[in-house]
Amino acid sequence: MNAASSRSIVRRSGASLKLIGGGLLAAFVLTAVLLLPGRALAHAALVATDPADGAVLAQSPARFSLTFSEPVSPLVLTLVRPDGSQLALTSFRLNEQTVEIDNPETLKAGTHVLSWRVISVDGHPVGGSALFSIGAPSTPPVAGETVDWTLRSAIWIGKLFLYAGLLLGVGGAFSLAWMAEDQHGGRRFVIAAILGGLIAALLSLGFQGLDALGAPLVRFAEPVIWATALGTSFGWTVLIALIALGLGLLSLVVPRANAKPLAIAGLAGVGAALAASGHASAAEPQWLMRPSVFLHGTAIAFWSGALAPLGLALRHQPAEARAFLRRFSHAILPVVAVLVASGTVLAIIQVQTLPALVHTAYGRLLLLKLVLLLFLFTLAAVNRWTLTMPAEAGDTEVQRRLVRSIRIEVLIVLAIFGVTAGWRFTPPPRALAIAAAQPVSIHIHTLKAMADLSIIPGHAGQVAASMVIMSGDFGPLDAKQVTLVLSKPDSGIEPIKRPATKPGDGTWRVDNLVIPLPGRWTARLDILVTDFEMVKIEAPIEIRSD
Repeated sequence: MNAASSRSIVRRSGASLKLIGGGLLAAFVLTAVLLLPGRALAHAALVATDPADGAVLAQSPARFSLTFSEPVSPLVLTLVRPDGSQLALTSFRLNEQTVEIDNPETLKAGTHVLSWRVISVDGHPVGGSALFSIGAPSTPPVAGETVDWTLRSAIWIGKLFLYAGLLLGVGGAFSLAWMAEDQHGGRRFVIAAILGGLIAALLSLGFQGLDALGAPLVRFAEPVIWATALGTSFGWTVLIALIALGLGLLSLVVPRANAKPLAIAGLAGVGAALAASGHASAAEPQWLMRPSVFLHGTAIAFWSGALAPLGLALRHQPAEARAFLRRFSHAILPVVAVLVASGTVLAIIQVQTLPALVHTAYGRLLLLKLVLLLFLFTLAAVNRWTLTMPAEAGDTEVQRRLVRSIRIEVLIVLAIFGVTAGWRFTPPPRALAIAAAQPVSIHIHTLKAMADLSIIPGHAGQVAASMVIMSGDFGPLDAKQVTLVLSKPDSGIEPIKRPATKPGDGTWRVDNLVIPLPGRWTARLDILVTDFEMVKIEAPIEIRSD
């Protein structure tokens, strides 16, 4: 290749690098915006409480219950009394998606707050509270979940460095063992990445425990924090990650013949660590999602891990780096195919609908990641099809340009890691859809009659209502007629009255019911017990937005 041709290649590549650099700057700004959501986002959604949120009871309940959109494990359950004092609730049972909690004392009159913090299947904690009153409402005690931005930032940074340690560190150790002629090129960078990953893994485990219990950073060293973290699925991720990081580090200090099996075991450990917890790993079908996460993580580690050692080898040992470049260039195409295929599967199952890409925080982060991947694939294509051959032939100017290009690739990869770490705080549209489809239920209890009312699904729009009617002492109540009345006077909506039917299974139903607005409604049941006796019972019910 002549000098004029090489200069032309360099000019075209330079223009591509300027475009990538501008896109990267914009991506980082957008990342900062998207990683600061205005509210804490849940991963398992609360769909019903007993007593219902806002209910006024005649007497103290014997137990409480919390029903979620998926199975959960309680971390902290607390009752805040009207005077602000707190009572730890330690006796509970798990019944599928419901947490049944024993009430250890007779509650006094006034408004109480049932505060809860649980951990969902994906390993992420979520908390909230429900208010109810005995006798008559009083000024609610202060109880609410606030976002600890310091801890949230620490979790994000820990995730970023953990990803860098696993993907750049262990992936880099694999590339040095299997593709590099000389293991010393880029070795310091890989060791530094692995050591950073080891530190980040341990710190992230502690941060997980703090987040699970809603505790501040000053409690970081307490044993209960670490015990709680180890009890979550993320504890398995950290354990496997530590093994993978150790294998990667060990492969750098043993003879080359022994390094290869250690490096490939470490690479497999990266995929296993990422598949052990998280949104995607918890999704159904498990037989598809966990292997997809494993393949996706392994492919990312193969590609991103080779970048820094290859770039450093081209810079400091260009002659020896040619074989490295040739092997990487031949292997990367099937790896990218696995990366794209597994990523597509994960995105389809997690996002489900195209509007969710725009209307959810998870979808917007995915769009940002796709933009960064577009830059990365474009730059990689320029490198693969334009710069690789002259660089292998020994063109020093093209080699220098390729080193700069790889440097930009590494920066884009780090930006992708940062976006991916942001998913820690955003439930996927799949989980939101499951939560939206869940019913909202309340229990109404009076001396003359009681009822279990469910709105299915529990959001605004077209729904169905089901009602189980009983006497005030939990006995059967053979009502002659039941009418459901929904009212929301603060929105200027006249009461919606619908007669219920009884198909024969003992449950009263109202089908094709339309609830126009989300928010707090008053649900009233007019129960005709006899031709001469009408019992009316009511309670507030929270209708979610669609």
